[in-house]
Amino acid sequence: MKLARSIRESIRPADGCVLTIGNFDGVHRGHREIVRRLVESSREMDLPAILMTFFPSPQEFFRGDAAAARLSSVTSRYLCLTDSGIDTLLALPFNRKLAQTSAEDFILEYIVLGLGTRYLMVGDDFRFGAGRRGDYAMLEKYGGQYGFGVTRCAAVEVDGTRISSTRVRRALEAGDMREAERLLGRRFDIVGKVQHGDRRGRQWGFPTLNLPFRRKPPMTGVFAVRVDLGDTRQHRGVANLGTRPTVDGMRTLLEVHLFDFDEQVYGCRVRVEFVEKIRDECRFGSFDALKAQIARDCETAQGILSAG
Repeated sequence: MKLARSIRESIRPADGCVLTIGNFDGVHRGHREIVRRLVESSREMDLPAILMTFFPSPQEFFRGDAAAARLSSVTSRYLCLTDSGIDTLLALPFNRKLAQTSAEDFILEYIVLGLGTRYLMVGDDFRFGAGRRGDYAMLEKYGGQYGFGVTRCAAVEVDGTRISSTRVRRALEAGDMREAERLLGRRFDIVGKVQHGDRRGRQWGFPTLNLPFRRKPPMTGVFAVRVDLGDTRQHRGVANLGTRPTVDGMRTLLEVHLFDFDEQVYGCRVRVEFVEKIRDECRFGSFDALKAQIARDCETAQGILSAG
């Protein structure tokens, strides 16, 4: 699967494409059903399948720090979709120009002229264009005019309620990792590059892999985790996701201590899979109290991970 960040990079297929458009934040089970149906159609029509998403999301662009927590980066979405059958993940920068593009111009510039779309599939709540004026009825109208078919995919439900990125966020905020896994179809994970930290954990006997956050995370706390370092095995560990109040941390950081591992992996991309929440993040009265709690967290995480 190719990752493109502009229409030009995506290369317009000579005979057109099948296309889906949306945020796909988290790539949950509802998103996967749209992807499954799109890929099925692409094979029937013998056309490449393109998934168009936006980064940052329109909500992040307009609301800034007040926007809902992001579930997945473009890299995370790419990794989730690698084996889906999608040919190109088109991650368009959502900027002022795109925000001001009318729904009609978006159809012509991106869907018709940009990608030569022959078939378009969207979610049942899809809106687009300046002021979110574009809807399914408009897509049907212009599809007839420009020669592309359009259909919408009904939401996937669990327990009679639609799966949505909002529902996944609520599960994560509540520390319900099993519910999040049920909605996602896999365990929630975070992908990032390891950066240098303050090395305090190493001084205490608990060296960590440090992954900084530019935005607020969908959850905080201490978790039992499994980590993919790109080698032949999955590593087990304990992770703290938050601001580290005991050491007066000012920014959000994901710190992962791996059991039986002490190699340098700075600059490496890792995937951290969250298995179970152990406790909330909190401030301790002393570093000794924090160190003692970390030791207990490690013991708890080892028990959780050994059980499955």
